[in-house]
Amino acid sequence: MQQAPDSGEGRGKAAEPGQADAATRTEVPAAPQPAAPAAAPPPFVPKPPLMAAAYVCASVVLALTQGLGMNLVAANIPQIQGSIGATVTETTWLVAAYMAPNVSLALALIKIRTQYGLRNFAELSILGFVLACVLNLFISDLQSALVVRFMSGIAAAPMSTLAFLYMLESFSPEKKLNVGLPLALTSITLGAPVARLISPALFDIGGFHAVTMFELGMAMIAFALVYALPLAPQPRAKVIEKLDVISYLLIATGFGATAIVLVLGRLYWWLEAPWIGALLALAVVCITIAAVIELNRKNPLLDIRWLASPPILHFTGVLLMFRLVLSEQTLGASSLFQALGLSNEQTRSVYWVILVASIAGGLTCATLMKHGKEERIHIAALILIAIGAYMDSRATNLTRPEQVFYSQALIAFAGALILPPAMKSGLMSALKKGPNYILSFIIVFLTTQSLGGLLGSAVFTTFVTSREQFHHNVLVEHIALTDPLVAQRVAQLGGAYSRVITDKGLLSAEGLQLLSQQATREAYVLAYNDAFLLITVIALTSLVLLLIHIAIVAFRNRAATPALPATA
Repeated sequence: MQQAPDSGEGRGKAAEPGQADAATRTEVPAAPQPAAPAAAPPPFVPKPPLMAAAYVCASVVLALTQGLGMNLVAANIPQIQGSIGATVTETTWLVAAYMAPNVSLALALIKIRTQYGLRNFAELSILGFVLACVLNLFISDLQSALVVRFMSGIAAAPMSTLAFLYMLESFSPEKKLNVGLPLALTSITLGAPVARLISPALFDIGGFHAVTMFELGMAMIAFALVYALPLAPQPRAKVIEKLDVISYLLIATGFGATAIVLVLGRLYWWLEAPWIGALLALAVVCITIAAVIELNRKNPLLDIRWLASPPILHFTGVLLMFRLVLSEQTLGASSLFQALGLSNEQTRSVYWVILVASIAGGLTCATLMKHGKEERIHIAALILIAIGAYMDSRATNLTRPEQVFYSQALIAFAGALILPPAMKSGLMSALKKGPNYILSFIIVFLTTQSLGGLLGSAVFTTFVTSREQFHHNVLVEHIALTDPLVAQRVAQLGGAYSRVITDKGLLSAEGLQLLSQQATREAYVLAYNDAFLLITVIALTSLVLLLIHIAIVAFRNRAATPALPATA
């Protein structure tokens, strides 16, 4: 197996989890660019066990700091809206403001880190995150919150990269991809369930400012760890060119506009708000201009032709499919319970199950990847996701967290199995082409894990909204006061207000309103069941396609193997 480079930079393969899921955007630091020759990296020196454990703990703290900074807001929008005096739709702009710069900034940070040094990069980036957390303490309205969240998105971009670098720092070159990579990716995914677990207690203590205080404390601990545990130095190289700046600004504008549309499109509805079309047009223009520039450069920032090759397109499609099926857990289960009127406090138990299952899945993946069983891991993960999604598709309005323990555990376990093998295969493919292709691979992975995560959430929520409208119309068609059963139900519901409302007409109207609310709730349950069934079908279809792909590859390998000569 081809080994990763031995330098501190070459060992870092980073990932960031994605929205309203926040569970799973990924970034990968690139190997030093060969534009300028650099000294050979120092050989790997094993660390003492306690020191190696300290680096692993630092990685987990960095990953949790970044994950909580993103997910604490996304998981508590109904609670935050009161603190800043905004509606739910307006508060969701905080997520968009965070994601807009975050989805593309890792591209710029890769070259900045390579040219100006890893230690300077680490300390300045974590210090910027601490300052952004301090500014969160002064949020008083929506406008100030948007500005601070935008700055937080910028400052948090390096955090997952540092989490990967610290996790891989203690592993020997032959274990970086097989053991360090699954453990680092697992640490990144823990932010979403942990945010759901701790946010009720934080809001009970001091509301939104208690959340920002906790985020500040985590950032300061992370800063202390980065200062006390330096990473191995890397060779520096002058890699930044003027056209790199122009290309990055165009890409950042295009990706940022796309991120805003994907976060807010379902709330304003895709064909209703004119600014959605304007942002999409801006994104297309900026990315097209950037592609034209890169295609005509001698030393491009991105190898567009390689990105458009069939193997990379196949790899991109696989990752997008994974992000879509994993939206069942990152968004589906939590949104279903929210539609049933349950808060984070009431669903805490299911997130404990998700947390434990995710850790177990990461440890299992780290064990199995040592034996080169990447395809078998993906087969098992798809089967588990299909089973879990089908179990969730049988939900009713009486479904509570304890009824989804097994299904969510299966999906969380499978989610921890999926990304490491996919990321490993992509990195190995890029390394075979040379160090220049690492940066191009980064864009593929970043796009599928950040924008891909937002795209999966947008598709899932749009499908749920459409199916809810369909089921609601079907249910309402059968609500008529001429039906004795409907009249009886309306009377029962309105009777709860008979002590305060004496007018029979008002009582009947109140009962009818309550019945309509129940119909809406039932429509949402049916819509989420449809979405879970869709995820099941997608997972099973992907499983069949994967098996066909494995069979075709095996057949070609047998056909290409020359027959052995007959022995006398």
